Amino acid sequence: MTRPQPTREEGLRRLGGFLPFAGRDYAERRNHVPGTVSGLSPYVRHRLITEEEIACAVLQRHPYEAAEKFLQEVCWRTYWKGWLEMRPEIWLHYREDLEALRERLETETDFLGQVQAAESGETGMECLDDWVKELRETGYLHNHVRMWFASIWIHTLRLPWQLGADFFLRHLLDGDAASNTLSWRWVCGLQTPGKVYVASAENIERYTEGRYAPFGLLVTETPPIPTDHSIPKPQLLPARETHVPGEKTVLLVTEEDLYPESWCVPRADVSGVILIDTADATARISSNVMTFKREALESTKERLVASGYSSVTLLSGTMETQRENVSRLLQGHHVGGTTTVSMMGATVGPTRQIMDPLLSLLKQEGVAVRRLRRDWDDALWPHATHGFFRFKEQIPIVLRQFV
Repeated sequence: MTRPQPTREEGLRRLGGFLPFAGRDYAERRNHVPGTVSGLSPYVRHRLITEEEIACAVLQRHPYEAAEKFLQEVCWRTYWKGWLEMRPEIWLHYREDLEALRERLETETDFLGQVQAAESGETGMECLDDWVKELRETGYLHNHVRMWFASIWIHTLRLPWQLGADFFLRHLLDGDAASNTLSWRWVCGLQTPGKVYVASAENIERYTEGRYAPFGLLVTETPPIPTDHSIPKPQLLPARETHVPGEKTVLLVTEEDLYPESWCVPRADVSGVILIDTADATARISSNVMTFKREALESTKERLVASGYSSVTLLSGTMETQRENVSRLLQGHHVGGTTTVSMMGATVGPTRQIMDPLLSLLKQEGVAVRRLRRDWDDALWPHATHGFFRFKEQIPIVLRQFV
């Protein structure tokens, strides 16, 4: 996979190039490695392009029945997001478990050595070691490979799933808290209780076209990983806030949604844009991921300036410094009557943890904070109450609202 250029223009170009293959070709070849893949996931992850744009473009080219598999893959990310939004405790438990495991790494030499060997691609298992190197070098792994990787990490190497999920989140350009955490939970039998995903050598040989055939190296069956936490019942989604027409506002933009032109805030109501770089506050991400995030923010700033937005500022540095700078910038806008900021609500994950203290500070200073939500999320998230199979029944129904 060539290194993706983190711009909206490149995302749209890739979407256009993939459209002819989004129907039956994708359905038939999506599980093969390399197979038929879109290469769009880093752009959707940061919403340089949106799920709605992708779905509309695909359905203008293919009937739903032909493109169903690809559209379902697009909606998997939405499903995971909505599922975790209604069960934020799962993310908190994962973070707590991860901190406890990091303490173990500091005191247990053998355990540290096993994890380091896996993360360095030095296990002696050719397929896994090659995938580790590919991930470190490119920031990408094929979706089928991610499943095999997680299965081998958890069931064959007997390493904690939380450390594997953290490794992915630090290295994947499309690393997303919901999709990543819940997918790893699914592999170890926590997400769908009692249903464990165990990679087979036959499956790996078939879909890598003989490149890898780890016969005799993998476990063939295993019980679900034990846990102290049951799946909580879904809670109500936070109330959706919308922009008040005619109200002057400053847009707060993070890596979670880099297409503010589509936030349903008229440009005449935007008195300024502040892009916030949270990379320094995100623990231990790889240089590939750091570079992609920062270049994506830079390209978004350049695009907004070129399209006529005024007072576009990109803030970086420590979050303490950025909080001071945001307050200072808003005071400058207040002279012109602005006392409102609008932000596309960050979903459960690192960015929300970073941004919540800033938003609380702004509220204390008398600034009205509007947490926006896209129509796409508002239409699909409420259906993420159970498993994906119940959710997917709603996909063609909901898509009619957008096409």
